[in-house]
Amino acid sequence: MRPGGVRAFMPHMGHAAATTSASAEEGHAPVPADPAVTFEAFFDQHHERLYRALWLMTRNRHEAEEIAQDAFLKVWERWDRVASLDEPGGYLYRTAMNVFRSRRRRSAVALRRAVRQLPRDDELEAVEERDVVIRALAGLATRQRAAIVLTDLLGMSSEEAGEALGIRGGTVRVLLGRARAALRQEMGDRHE
Repeated sequence: MRPGGVRAFMPHMGHAAATTSASAEEGHAPVPADPAVTFEAFFDQHHERLYRALWLMTRNRHEAEEIAQDAFLKVWERWDRVASLDEPGGYLYRTAMNVFRSRRRRSAVALRRAVRQLPRDDELEAVEERDVVIRALAGLATRQRAAIVLTDLLGMSSEEAGEALGIRGGTVRVLLGRARAALRQEMGDRHE
């Protein structure tokens, strides 16, 4: 994690905003005495893994970081409820997938108005093997790519990935089968 922890991640939100009295004055349900500490631990535990998954899905480190920040901000705003969930990490991934889909829809509209792309990462071209995998993933449909990243790279079950994507586990398995077949064909064509 970067120096400064969660406060550097969300500099405009001071410690006083997270106290029980401030929350009660605003009419919200009472929050634990110091939720920033538990949220900071949650952030430390999930940030790198979420960022990597989003990077693989977006193929752009800047966009992946922005989506991760948006997802963590949404979770932080609801931390008093999210912290009590059985799987707050699952809620984070679901939120990140929703942010990803929303950004994708908005960018499609923006692309119709003006053709502009974010700069590609220079690091991708430095490692040919990684480049082949990234290009193969890029050829997949968005839902197929998300299913591959969540199950094969992050180790989620198809049911967990389905929950994060807002679909059934069976649908994830179908997406995985199609994605793997497409990857085998794409990777085979490149190596022949």
